[in-house]
Amino acid sequence: MEMLEVKDIYKSYGTVEILKGVSFTMKKDETKVIIGPSGTGKSTLLRCINLLSPPDKGQIWLNGEEATNPKSNINKIREKIGFVFQDFNLFNHLTALRNVSIGLEKVKGIEKEEAQQRSLEELRRVGLEAQAHQYPAQLSGGQKQRVGIARALAMDPDIILFDEPTSALDPELIGDVLDVMRGLCGKVAMLVVTHEMGFARNVADEIIFMEGGVIVEQGSPKEMFTNAKMARTKEFLGKIGVLYGEEGA
Repeated sequence: MEMLEVKDIYKSYGTVEILKGVSFTMKKDETKVIIGPSGTGKSTLLRCINLLSPPDKGQIWLNGEEATNPKSNINKIREKIGFVFQDFNLFNHLTALRNVSIGLEKVKGIEKEEAQQRSLEELRRVGLEAQAHQYPAQLSGGQKQRVGIARALAMDPDIILFDEPTSALDPELIGDVLDVMRGLCGKVAMLVVTHEMGFARNVADEIIFMEGGVIVEQGSPKEMFTNAKMARTKEFLGKIGVLYGEEGA
């Protein structure tokens, strides 16, 4: 059984059609990377998958349960979907530790002490144990993003969605975040929207190229980078390779 199944998803905002029938599947612990030009619906797709913006049409299945069924318990399903945002979305008035533990307490009903213990373990996993009692204002962008990843991991999700996790970071901080993500490969399913071509090439099980609200092409990194079938895919990868450096981070 596929862990995630996205079936014929459509989404419009007002009269603007953003997604025009997107379908793909993911297996347990797989890493897929979505690439494509800005404004093509990549972030909207992630928001549809965790139902922050429910799709207008189509279905999403997580572990055999239809998330888009009106009778489904959205909050229960969302517990199984981690989300790492482009702009961190941390609570500025809470320490790094509290940012991670609050969801365990409020959503999963875990006792404060156990939640803090678990949160400390996740901060250790992303290399931030020493910053546990610092507030977001005291952290670099890369550290904030790693807190965001620890927060997602603490909930023990089936899949984590990453929405351009490095695009708000200074170049020298990107590597730390990508290293953490590399370390998660094969341990949790990851669906990553990114421009980091080196990461996509070295880490993805599959790359999905989207443009204009549809999937233009998908395949292994080797296929996509050396033998893309569609002229548009080749053109995009050629341009982005020049822009971001062929190997990337």
